[in-house]
Amino acid sequence: MEERNYWTRTRGEDVSRRTLLRGVGIAGAGLAGAALIGCGNKNEDTSAKATSTAAAANAQAPPADPFANIKRGGTLKGSLTGDPVTIDPYANASFTAKGIAGYTYSRLYKVAARGDKNPYAVGTEPDVAQSAESADGQNWTIKLKKGIKFHNIAPVNGRELKSEDVMFSWKRLTDEKGPNKDSAKDIKLEAVDSHTLKFSLPKPTATFLDFIADSNLLWIQPKEAAGGFDPKTQMIGSGPWVMSEYKPNFKFSFKKHADYHDKPKPFADNLDLAIIPEYANRLSQFQAGNVHYEGVNANDVLQLRKDQPKVQWRGLLPALLSFFYFEKAETAPNAPWRDDRFRKAVSMTQDRNALTEAGYNVKKLQEAGLDVSIPWNNLVPAGFAGWWLDPQGKDMGPTGEFFKFNKAEAKKLLDASGYKGEKIPFIFANKIYGSTFDQLAEASANYLREGGVNVEIQTQDYNSVYITQTFRSNFKGIAWGYETPFPEVGGYFTRMFGDDPQNHSKIKDAKITELDNKQAVELNAEKRREYIWEIQRINAMKMYYIPTQAGAGVGWTAYRPEIRGITQTRAYGGATENLPNFWIDG
Repeated sequence: MEERNYWTRTRGEDVSRRTLLRGVGIAGAGLAGAALIGCGNKNEDTSAKATSTAAAANAQAPPADPFANIKRGGTLKGSLTGDPVTIDPYANASFTAKGIAGYTYSRLYKVAARGDKNPYAVGTEPDVAQSAESADGQNWTIKLKKGIKFHNIAPVNGRELKSEDVMFSWKRLTDEKGPNKDSAKDIKLEAVDSHTLKFSLPKPTATFLDFIADSNLLWIQPKEAAGGFDPKTQMIGSGPWVMSEYKPNFKFSFKKHADYHDKPKPFADNLDLAIIPEYANRLSQFQAGNVHYEGVNANDVLQLRKDQPKVQWRGLLPALLSFFYFEKAETAPNAPWRDDRFRKAVSMTQDRNALTEAGYNVKKLQEAGLDVSIPWNNLVPAGFAGWWLDPQGKDMGPTGEFFKFNKAEAKKLLDASGYKGEKIPFIFANKIYGSTFDQLAEASANYLREGGVNVEIQTQDYNSVYITQTFRSNFKGIAWGYETPFPEVGGYFTRMFGDDPQNHSKIKDAKITELDNKQAVELNAEKRREYIWEIQRINAMKMYYIPTQAGAGVGWTAYRPEIRGITQTRAYGGATENLPNFWIDG
């Protein structure tokens, strides 16, 4: 058998580290196992002669067209809860900007979404990249597919995507004013030729493909976006959908990219996204058949299933972390939350089981036979099962006590911290994440008050204030919100404890930094997992960030009976990774 270098990745391979580590039983396999995939025992009848004979036979009988029975055409209809803060993914860190980017822009790699697999249990696959190779895990060569065409819109006019476009997009990502510039800190990129790029990292990593597949980061725009058109008002990319119309507060309209590289996708000819802020209205539009797919609150699942039994369902526990965080020491050096006893008390005021029940209707869904439970989020959210440390499990050790609902102990800790009942702002962004989030925000505030923390709710507009100020540590008091669902677990530690401007409380902990540096380069699965678990224990001991339960319940998506080709993905790449697979049967 030919010896392979672990770092080498070629087109179509799906052996990223996360693929090997997601899930119980696989997590302990270790990365050395990656090099053994496809290697047969010498005693097996797998000789080169037999293989070549079979290959020759197959070559004479082309496989049947896997798309032969798929109906083409029609208009897919979806919805958005509001207008994106911008349609330029490099202009704002908002998830609304990243979500809309997936319709028109490509990435080098993407998530390998599959209809029969949990999206958190799959790895990456090429998008416009042909291959990725590295001899040492530190220097990576990316080759682009040839013939990738941009949308046929002036001034780009359907020309071929080349290295210079990736270089331009990288410059936008790493621009000094870029909201995600620190995610690419100290990484250098050069163009070797028109279809070859070289990334030079500050240290070896086995998660590089996860990094370039991250739908928060490198969306490939044509170089003409430097002045030939304004990416804040127009989207021209090489992705599956071409924006044909955008009417703020009303809808987006797209048509299929006729020269999309992943032919024959997209299967639909058009895609419309109605902008419908109110959940009740979105649900009624789905029930009437005016929207093909919709996120449905857990409290509405059973009734909709009864009323429309032919509707199709997908449930998913997302890797979505909600958490309390605190005003930074720079502006509040003497605040009560500088004392970890106060922060632990805040955590212990929260009845995590009751909050999850309130938001996700767990008992009734269980009684109806659905497979749902109540896991508790840690600093790594419960949906990230391969790296999540269960706060209720024995491996959490004594720090698990600080996750338990205990008002009496919380009161003792508040008194010991010196807190005298001063009024504290409690900040969150409402009317952006949906009614479940808003409901749990109010409930969390009530638990704080009942536990002795005198909070005053202050809601903020997400686009204009929360994502630009509060999320970037510019606020007073206590804040509550979601962390972006990182595709690679190391993203949580870099964001929340590193030099990222979005380090929400400006937290620095030397031991966490040390462990983060170790886990980022560790190839042994068990060792890496222990580093990541220890980070979660340290955070729990200090409660720098307090994990909470929004995002810790199963999220439900309903699909009209005529929709086929359903897949699910993670983070913000669904327009690329899911929707091109959808087709309308009828």
